[in-house]
Amino acid sequence: MKSISSRDNPLYKELKHLASSSQARRKSGRTLLDGVHLCQAYRQHLGEPQLCIVSESSAHHHEVEPVVARCLASGTQTICLPDALYHALSQVEHGVGLMFIVATPTPEFPALLAQSSVVLDNLQDPGNLGSILRSAAAAGIKNVFCSIGTAFAWSPKVMRAGMGAHFLLNIFENVNLHSLLETATIPVLATSSHTEHTIYQVDLNRPVVWLFGHEGQGVAEDLMALATHTVTIPQRPEIESLNVAASAAICFFEQVRQSQ
Repeated sequence: MKSISSRDNPLYKELKHLASSSQARRKSGRTLLDGVHLCQAYRQHLGEPQLCIVSESSAHHHEVEPVVARCLASGTQTICLPDALYHALSQVEHGVGLMFIVATPTPEFPALLAQSSVVLDNLQDPGNLGSILRSAAAAGIKNVFCSIGTAFAWSPKVMRAGMGAHFLLNIFENVNLHSLLETATIPVLATSSHTEHTIYQVDLNRPVVWLFGHEGQGVAEDLMALATHTVTIPQRPEIESLNVAASAAICFFEQVRQSQ
């Protein structure tokens, strides 16, 4: 295992740029997995990382040591950083010092929208996006399509909120949603407060596409016009609307309930 102690080291400079710049992550097609849980989940589902990074104080941690040993055994480049250098890369406070650098997965884009899927129009909040990804994976939905303007799915904040869900999903970004929805061969459902049909009155014992939009503005009108069904989630009138991540979870698990 190689040790790096200088901030001027070329590899460390590259890692610092990758950690601090969403543009750098998008351009390089790589992202950072910060923390033991994400690293373990990645190895379980997708294999070995490009690079393993460990802090000096965590090198012999009972959860970190076996992960590092497996990386070394597989030939994965592994580096150890002084805690100060490691923490300059990490956005996790008081976390265990383990990080992977991995290639951002690039699944094959489907020709038709024929499987249960989630379509996200201009969703802004990384926490909401990560929560939706986590709920989708838990509900057995495989494909997630994100419009231009939706938060970067592989950012550290979204990754932490997703808790490993990314590795169970096919995530497509910068998608032209209008063109995508026109290929749908299954119902497209959008939530709306301007309909009387509740989520519990719709037949969900079949594949469907779930369409969700911006936290404040909702789904764009041209996309809403492509929805085959609009549904509402019953709630008390004192609250104007549910958080989009909460709405998505209710929808996904009502589909799970009806399918059992």
